Amino acid sequence: MELADRAALAGDVPVGALVVRGSAALGVGWNTREARNDPAGHAEIAALREAAQAVGDWRLEGCDLYVTLEPCTMCAGAIVASRVARVVFGAWDPKAGAAGSVRDVLRDARLNHRVEVVGGVCEDECSRQLRAFFGR
Repeated sequence: MELADRAALAGDVPVGALVVRGSAALGVGWNTREARNDPAGHAEIAALREAAQAVGDWRLEGCDLYVTLEPCTMCAGAIVASRVARVVFGAWDPKAGAAGSVRDVLRDARLNHRVEVVGGVCEDECSRQLRAFFGR
């Protein structure tokens, strides 16, 4: 949630992400679409890129990704492609979620990799953070 605060301070939707293997944090990210005029500037993408650089491989097998909001379709595709083992997220996204709410890209049996999904962790706090940003 602290990473999500970084996004909000820059005028972006407060979403933060962290890639971990064992007890080591490998990559962090927060939304930067507004700050960098980057349509792919999602927290998950930034965290995955940093983690891949840290391990020297695009394959992030054995890694977990923690994120404050359910990943969208773009991020879910990147998560599957990077072979992340598990995604743990806070708030569900009933408009664009791709980890079980609107779609379930992460566990789609037609893809070459499936990801374990744990949703709703610290859901109230993450949802509150998002609602505060949007003024509701």
